[in-house]
Amino acid sequence: MSNDLAVQAPSSSRERLIKTLRHEQPDRIPIDFGGSAVTGVHASCVAALRDYYGLEKRPVRVHEPFQMLALIDEDLRAAMGVDVTGVFSRSTMFGFPIERWKSWSFNGIEVLVPGEFNTITDAKGDTLIYPEGDRTVPPSGRMPKGGFFFDSIIRQLPIDEEKLNPEDNLEEFQPIAPADLDHLASAVREAAATGAGVLAGFGGTAFGDIALVPGPFLRHPKGIRDVTEWYVSTSSRRDYIHKIFARQCAVAIENLEKIYAVVGDLVQAVFVCGTDFGTQTSAFCSVKTLDELYSPYYKQVNGWIHAHTTWKTFKHSCGAVSKFIPSLIDAGFDILNPVQCSATGMEPEKLKAAFGERIVFWGGGVDTQKVLPFGTPAEVREQVLRRCEIFAPHGGFVFNSIHNVQAATPVENIVAMLDAVHEFNAGK
Repeated sequence: MSNDLAVQAPSSSRERLIKTLRHEQPDRIPIDFGGSAVTGVHASCVAALRDYYGLEKRPVRVHEPFQMLALIDEDLRAAMGVDVTGVFSRSTMFGFPIERWKSWSFNGIEVLVPGEFNTITDAKGDTLIYPEGDRTVPPSGRMPKGGFFFDSIIRQLPIDEEKLNPEDNLEEFQPIAPADLDHLASAVREAAATGAGVLAGFGGTAFGDIALVPGPFLRHPKGIRDVTEWYVSTSSRRDYIHKIFARQCAVAIENLEKIYAVVGDLVQAVFVCGTDFGTQTSAFCSVKTLDELYSPYYKQVNGWIHAHTTWKTFKHSCGAVSKFIPSLIDAGFDILNPVQCSATGMEPEKLKAAFGERIVFWGGGVDTQKVLPFGTPAEVREQVLRRCEIFAPHGGFVFNSIHNVQAATPVENIVAMLDAVHEFNAGK
């Protein structure tokens, strides 16, 4: 097949990503798997891919235990043809550092987990995990028996409106600690040395995810820590939310100044926000709410990044978000992920025609709800080739699935997806 793209000299992975982010036509579509906590691969699938490609047999390392995502090591990145590598914060979402690996068994496979990944099994056979690895406080995550990832355990304390303090919702958003800064400096240098494009997720304590729904992963959660209560509060306690966002924003910019001083322009893209605004068929809020409540803070953070760095800013939001895209562009976001084409109003042809010159689509390459896990390899190939035809012209497209590759996805389908991208890139 012909992809009608101009033939160009081969580029390095980093050059390929830079051209794509500039909306220039790269020599081929850059590919990301494992570059972030929303473009990753479940540990069971990483293990299966290592076996498929005949790589050294060793347990995979689970660096993001909430979703049970595993690191994609250099040998597997090369086998998959991946162009992007990720930089992650020093600690997990559960608050313990990603270090001192130890063995852990789940669903029949042995993996490596961080040393403070501490769990118990309850009477139902569910696995419970502790915040910051602290067994003296109630657990904050639950993996159902036979499950593949953790669900958060809501530990909302009774809310006293008279005593509600914005500082209670800012515990994750603090000035970056020297140990975190040293980690990021080292991790960015290591990532850049691979020659791949670098996508950095600096994490809550290192950067702050402006407007993210607060997680319940603290040892002693205070403030608003129930997801439902948080979304209700964006309407009923809007002044309170503004105070939280304003402080998050100030901390983020202070931390960005420190981070940029040690990592410079070795980073190509930075994960700014992972708040979901869309559902499968609708949205969590109106465009007016986005513009009034969220965008002022997005503009400050994105504005600082664009004024002081060469980084491109990455916004993650699942669901039907087409009506929000103009606002996100206006707020300074360069990249939209995961591009959930199965959601209402998210048809890929319409998205590319309407916004392809103004925002980078990072994702959308294949449906991870139906086609990738439940289709045939031929069906996977067909959808991938069609998505590449739509999104690839004139750059502005990084191939990734729609969100993380989930557990129990057949390895043959994952390989069919990768082979199809490479087939398109080869112009067959």
